[in-house]
Amino acid sequence: MSQPRRALAHPLRSRIVAHLRIDGAATGAELARVLETNTGVISYHLRVLEAAGLVEDTGLGNAKTRVWAIAEDDDDEFDAPLDDDEAATDRWLDHDYVDHFAERAHRWIDEQDAWAPIWQESCGLRDSAVLATEEQFVAYLAELDELNERYRRIGAGSPGARRMALFFAPYPVDPPR
Repeated sequence: MSQPRRALAHPLRSRIVAHLRIDGAATGAELARVLETNTGVISYHLRVLEAAGLVEDTGLGNAKTRVWAIAEDDDDEFDAPLDDDEAATDRWLDHDYVDHFAERAHRWIDEQDAWAPIWQESCGLRDSAVLATEEQFVAYLAELDELNERYRRIGAGSPGARRMALFFAPYPVDPPR
C-alpha cells in the first residue's frame, strides 16, 4: 500500500488533512483545539503525514511553533492500480470524506443565522441533475475544475471575502449498463 494512502487511513489524520486543505495552514496547537485533542497526538500524526509527503512545515513558525500546510499535490501515488487492501482503504476514505462533509454541513445549518442574508441564500445544500454521455460528463467536470480554479483566489485582498468550501459528489442515478 502506498505511504500516503496508509497515512490517510486514520480518522484523525484524514481530519488534519481536510482541515489544512479547507481552512489553510495551521499550527499543531490550532489543529489540536479545532480537532478536540492534545498537541502531542497532533504532533505525532503530523509527523506521519509529513513522512508520507502529505503535509509540510511552511517555515513560517518560530523555534517552538511549526506552521503546517498541505504539501504540493502528487496524485501519481493514487493513480496506481489498487490491490484489495488499497481498494478497501480508498472505500474507507470515501466514507470518511462523506462523514466530514456531513459534519461541516450540519455546522453550517446550525450557524447560518449569524451570517448576512446574502450568505444564507447563497450557501447551503442544493442538488441538481445532469443528463450526459460519459464524454459529455467528463467535459462538464473539466469545466467545473476550470471555473473553481478561476475563482480560487478571486477575493484575495478584498475585506468582504470569505473562504468557501465546495463539496461535490456526482453519482449516477440510473443503474449501470
